[in-house]
Parts: sequence; C-alpha cells; structure tokens
Amino acid sequence: MPEAVAHNKFSCPACGAEATWNPAKKALVCGFCGTTSPADIELSASGTEVIKEHDLLAALRSLPGSARGWQAEKTQVRCQSCQAISVFDAGRVGQNCDFCGSSSLVPYDEIKESIRPESLLEFRISETQVRESIRKWYGSHWFAPNALKTRAMTDTLHGLYIPYWTFDAAVYAEWTAESGYYYYVSESYTDSKGNRQTRQVRKVRWQPSAGNLRHAFDDTLVAASRGIDTELLPQVEPFPTKDLKPYNAGFLSGWVVERYQLDLGNAAHLARKKMDAETERRCAGQVPGDTHRNLYVRSDYSAQTFKHILVPVWLLTYTFHGKPFQVVINGYTGTIAGRYPKSWLKIALVVGAVLAAIAAFLWLRSR
Repeated sequence: MPEAVAHNKFSCPACGAEATWNPAKKALVCGFCGTTSPADIELSASGTEVIKEHDLLAALRSLPGSARGWQAEKTQVRCQSCQAISVFDAGRVGQNCDFCGSSSLVPYDEIKESIRPESLLEFRISETQVRESIRKWYGSHWFAPNALKTRAMTDTLHGLYIPYWTFDAAVYAEWTAESGYYYYVSESYTDSKGNRQTRQVRKVRWQPSAGNLRHAFDDTLVAASRGIDTELLPQVEPFPTKDLKPYNAGFLSGWVVERYQLDLGNAAHLARKKMDAETERRCAGQVPGDTHRNLYVRSDYSAQTFKHILVPVWLLTYTFHGKPFQVVINGYTGTIAGRYPKSWLKIALVVGAVLAAIAAFLWLRSR
C-alpha cells in the first residue's frame, strides 16, 4: 500500500480542537465547534516563498539531508495488499487502507528519509461536489448494473494527496530522414468482365532531408503513486502546476498523504522517455514531404531540473461481485475517470436488438 505520512496539527483559535483544511471554504475549519481560521492567517508563513526548481544531475549525485523529511511528526503505514505507503497525522489510527480498503496495515519505518515536497496544489473540489459528480458519472454509463445506483458507493470516498515529480529540460535535437513525395502514374488492367481499364496508382519518390529542433520542456509530470491505478491517473491530468503553492502543513491538516515509492532516479528515466517521444514527434513534424521513413533523432539535453510536489485527488474504491474498482477525481479541477462493472444482461439486450434489426433489414430486402 502507499506510504502514509502524518502532519502537524493546527489548533482551533476558539476551542483548541484540531482544525482541518476545508476545500469548500478554502480555510482551516474546526471539526468540533465549526470555527473557520482564515487561510491567509494560518498559511501566510510560507505563502510568499518561490517554488524552487532543483538541479537534476546534482540531486542524482547527492541530495542534502536538509531537503529530506516532513518537518513534522508523522505516522507511516504500509498496506500489505496494495503496498501503498500512507502518511497521516500522528494522532490518527489507520483502520483500513484508503487506496484498496484492506485492513492489513503494518507500521513503516524509513531506512532513509524521503525527499520533502516543497510545493502542492490544495484541494479545491469539496466532498459534496465529488459525490454529485460520481452520481452523474455512473448515470452516464448505461452498461453499468442498476445495482450500482442503489448502493452507497460514495461511502468509501477518500481525499488524498498523492506524490508527483515534475521535470524541466531544454533540448537541442538534430534529425535526418527520408522524405517521401507522392506522385501518380497510369496503369492498365483487366477487370472482372475481361475489359481493359486504366487507373491512377500512387507512387512515392524518396529523397534525404535533415534539420534541427530546439524545445523547452516545462513541468513534465511523472506520477509516483502506487495506490492508484496507473491507467486512470493520466486521464485526470493535467494538474495545473502554474498554480502550485509552497509546501505548508496547514493544507494537509486532516488529509492522508501518500509517500512516493518511485524514486527520483527512476522518475527521471521515465520523464526522459516522455521527452524523447515528444522530441521525436516534433522532429517528425518538421520533415518535409507527404510522408517519411527512417527518422533518426540525436538529442542533447541541458538545464535539467526537478520538483517533488503533492496533488489532491478524491478516490472511490469499491468491490462489486468480488472484483475491485477505482474511480479517481482530480481534487483541483474535478476531472473524473474510473472503471465500472458491466451488466451482461444489458449487453445481451443490445446485441439481441442489433441482431434483430439486421435480420429484419435482410428480410425486407429479400421480399
């Protein structure tokens, strides 16, 4: 299970109870007396800090100890089912994994403190908005079983901060390829009735071409979550990194955070693969002609930097007929993606209706 981390508690100025970040009110709200603590008061300490970019090559060689740790007392547990590591407030007791629902949680002790996130996107989409979005999402999928509408699926909804890496780089690429230009020639042939016919046949004339490209990559995202379906996360991206705020424990108060399990080195490798693919796509777009082949790209990267950030998601995890499903909602933009069971009865009805329509059409044609 993902790794969970605990955070500093923020006391209510009225009664002293714990206040937690409320995305609807964009403030810290006391769960006991309801007092709201203005965000500009509670979070102003780091609100003017600049979001830092760190030199990637230097970090891969040696990351200073000052950049590690959570700067607060944390509780961390690992799920023995999905292997996610969750981080939450020290006073909280984890009963079930927020990612898969398993109760098989064990304490997790770091051998080496994790790299500290220095910026984040706060929750903007409230739980009420999310529950309504999920109901509409399910309603838009006709093949979902009717039983889903009668079950309280949103009771297993959890708000989580999950880890991402972002990477910047400048690339200079030189490319060579063969450009193809279409031309047409007349060709004679004999048709099925023995008659001679003429048709136009497309040919390709090939000639060498070359060029170069300069491009700046800004905040290429690499998810470091283990608890969320890796095919669903790209569907709720992007997370608008231009709106990142400096890391402050106040935003995380009352929320579970997942610790990254994709380290910086492996994340940088994945980011480079994304950049290489985009660079090749852009170079391909420069090749003149109607088509091309044998594209070769040689890339040189510089000004490589990275950030470790946290982004908010709402996660719905449920089991239907023994099979697990997840629905993920971007906690900043509200974009939703998920999996759902299919009703074989509904599918059979649709197939039957299509076959009946085809049979009726063929019968009418034969009359």
